[in-house]
Amino acid sequence: MAVEGTTGRVTRRRVRTRANLLDAAFSVFAAKGFGHVSIEEVCEAAGYSRGAFYSNFSSLDELFFALYRERADLIAEQVAGALALDGPGLDVPAAVDRVTDVLLLDRDWLLVKTDFLVHAARDPEVARSLLEHRARLRQAIADRLARARGHTALPAVLGDTDGAAHAVVAAYDGVTTQLLLDRDVEHARAWLKQLLTALLTDGSGTPDHRQN
Repeated sequence: MAVEGTTGRVTRRRVRTRANLLDAAFSVFAAKGFGHVSIEEVCEAAGYSRGAFYSNFSSLDELFFALYRERADLIAEQVAGALALDGPGLDVPAAVDRVTDVLLLDRDWLLVKTDFLVHAARDPEVARSLLEHRARLRQAIADRLARARGHTALPAVLGDTDGAAHAVVAAYDGVTTQLLLDRDVEHARAWLKQLLTALLTDGSGTPDHRQN
């Protein structure tokens, strides 16, 4: 029993250490950018030794991907949860409101995400992993739109539900890129709502938008 208790404490401590390293790395990466950060800087920010780092991650690349995966999974869960609240049909404007209200629109995250995209573009293996995670987000959207077929019509120009899901993710990418430059979260959220409503419906009933 004593061994089991000790093992449990060690496991909890390791989980806590890993989480603290990820949080510290997020702050350092957002401030300085991936490629300009050392393992020592992450350890110093988290208050741990290099030994603690290497007991959880083999490299900064591994930590960086774990950080991306954590946020990407959160976004996929947010989207899936918001889209699951309707019945068989889909009230598109209401669903868009819910999705854009919960979506992670954090500039620090966007800085880290952009660094990761650039890193992945130069590394085919990392790119494959990133594409898998982006596909999960699109699949969550496509699955919900597919369940609403027969109850909710999508614009024919989008083709099928997979095409609609690609359009939704592309709109999110575009709006978040603008957010990186103008730092206007309120505008980004409002603009994303209008874009998604226009994409998934005939666009009627949407408010006037500010020009970029």
